[in-house]
Amino acid sequence: MDISALNNSGEKSQSKIADRVLDITHEVCPMTFVRTRLALDRMAPGERLVVLLRGEEPLNNVPRAAREQGHEVLEQATGADGVTRLVIRKGAS
Repeated sequence: MDISALNNSGEKSQSKIADRVLDITHEVCPMTFVRTRLALDRMAPGERLVVLLRGEEPLNNVPRAAREQGHEVLEQATGADGVTRLVIRKGAS
């Protein structure tokens, strides 16, 4: 995943990585998935959300809860900075 293709406002550039970006690196559970779910609720089926998170609890809970809600985790990668980047495709409503 090429996060560098996103500009400073979190919008996508020419390459199609995600329809939205959500940074929850400073949030704690349960707000990590609450914010993720709210973002997904505002998206159309098939759109992609990049979620930036930090910490073991959100790393375990956000992908699991997204799958339980019918969404697909396309990619999960943790960088050297400790930030995990999830790419989630919204499932059918």
